[in-house]
Amino acid sequence: MYNMFLRRRLKLQDNNTARHVECHVTASAKDALRPLRDVILSARSQYVQVVSAILIAVGTYAKIAKEKNVVDTLAFDPALLLIVVGSVMFLITFLGCFGALRNIICLLKTFLAILTVILILQIAAGVVGYLFTEKVMERTERLMMRAIIRYREDPDLENAIDFVQKKFQCCGVESYKDWSHNVYFECSDNNPSLEACGVPFSCCVSLQNQTVLNTMCGFGVNQMEESLVGEEVFTIGCLEKIVWWAKNNLLLVAGLTAGLLLLEIGMICLAAAQISKIKKVQLQKKENEYRSRSERKESYWFPAFAEFDDE
Repeated sequence: MYNMFLRRRLKLQDNNTARHVECHVTASAKDALRPLRDVILSARSQYVQVVSAILIAVGTYAKIAKEKNVVDTLAFDPALLLIVVGSVMFLITFLGCFGALRNIICLLKTFLAILTVILILQIAAGVVGYLFTEKVMERTERLMMRAIIRYREDPDLENAIDFVQKKFQCCGVESYKDWSHNVYFECSDNNPSLEACGVPFSCCVSLQNQTVLNTMCGFGVNQMEESLVGEEVFTIGCLEKIVWWAKNNLLLVAGLTAGLLLLEIGMICLAAAQISKIKKVQLQKKENEYRSRSERKESYWFPAFAEFDDE
């Protein structure tokens, strides 16, 4: 009877050892074949982190290089805007990257929730912009007019406006006359500025084979006859030119928008899959611990008067 007890005990121990070896081999195989979604999620997050770090660096450099006592409004300070956008992007992608590498469900859930909210807000903004196009255009016009008023107050804003006017060959918001709302270009007898009744040089029509930039080409334009203004500066507003460019490059705009949305949707799906995988592994680990605990008790405990059949 005692020999039967020893044989059964040894048999159970051999089964437990074989099962543990099998589980260890399976776990090692799973570790060797690391899921592709983990690598993709962390790689995408790291790529966006690099982009956000560049934005923060450029914005910080521009902010430090600028003069003091300039405008610090987020809507009209490109340097401050770069810093804020870069910081938010870096924080969000850090949650996803660190959560994916360390398998932390809390960080992954936060990353998933933030991306979902951003995606919903983007879709809602697109729908609202399509349904209320006129109001969106009015608000955009007001925002651009405020930027013109603050033209000389911020070097970064000044460079941004000059770039847009050169790129789209436009001047002002609706026309070149919008520059009269700026205190430096205001056309009045009480304005002591040398640029009174003029427009920035970025509004000027570039001459062929021009090697030296004439920064005074827009002086006194608002005092000229409208029939002659078109020979010196661009007369069409930038809002109209930007809308026209977007309509003519609709496929490019749609492609960029779809690419951004697909990137966000892909990262949301990868984060959700990673969370599901971690939960499944944790549940399986608890079940294995409970099973091994039960088998250990069974291998060391038998009833006092158990009958052992000799096979």
